[in-house]
Amino acid sequence: MKKKNALSAVCYGEVLWDIFPTHKKIGGAPLNVALRMNSMGVKTNMISRVGVDENGEGILSYLNDHEISTDLIQLTNEYKTGAVHVMINEKGNASYDIAYPSAWDKIEKTERTVELITEADVFVFGSLASRDEGSRETLFSLLDKAQYKVLDANLRPPYYTTEVINSLMLKADFIKLNDEELREISRELDSPYNSFEQNIKFIAEKTNTKQLCVTKGEFGAVLYYNGKFYYNSGYFIKVVDTVGAGDSFLASLLLRLLRGKSPQKALNYACAVGALVAGQEGANPKISEKEIKKFMMLDKSKIEK
Repeated sequence: MKKKNALSAVCYGEVLWDIFPTHKKIGGAPLNVALRMNSMGVKTNMISRVGVDENGEGILSYLNDHEISTDLIQLTNEYKTGAVHVMINEKGNASYDIAYPSAWDKIEKTERTVELITEADVFVFGSLASRDEGSRETLFSLLDKAQYKVLDANLRPPYYTTEVINSLMLKADFIKLNDEELREISRELDSPYNSFEQNIKFIAEKTNTKQLCVTKGEFGAVLYYNGKFYYNSGYFIKVVDTVGAGDSFLASLLLRLLRGKSPQKALNYACAVGALVAGQEGANPKISEKEIKKFMMLDKSKIEK
């Protein structure tokens, strides 16, 4: 990976409103990643599309307030701004009802998007933005332009096929899954293995991807990085909701790796950030560097050096 002081990132895919039983908040996995990376000092652009409606205006205003450029947020009168109805169970875990079609299903390729992706240190994209032919064709046309491509599998039934997921993984330099997605993809690719590590290696070899991370919820994460495994067993926290926790985890992990931190220390830091997000309401709570360090002090063996 490219390492320098002034990092830049481009995230591609859904921007939307997460609608909870009592309130709504702005979200979308790639947008959550963009917001977290931007808050940590990485200049981040978001490629997406919103409707010319009240929800679209709200997202544009929110991005401006959080210093994320709206230059690559396209507008449409034909489709509404994305919305997801989020249900939280008694354990704080979320399930989703995602409106289709939405404006972000129809992202178009422009000269400016190609230019920024070519220049960026990292290009982050998810599988959900491939559920519709419009945004899927645009994404595949952009992937060959990127220097370092990161796939957040983010499987949301029924909005994916094994064929598309496999094609995206073959394009990626780094793949992030959760444990359920690891099992699902391994099964669909006819893995002969049962163990966690063997299936990670199986997918890495099958897709020629040298860097793969699997999150395990409250039990931390496993990072397979250039032929070696790294582990974090998780941090204890009272979960409020898990919305966006994996996105902040991914943003933090990529940031530390891009800045040359060791894979183990990067993983520890990312798990701490993910836990802190799960301990608060919504996908993008404010978290300071001081809070992260203080939280990590509870387990001195995991402190970043």
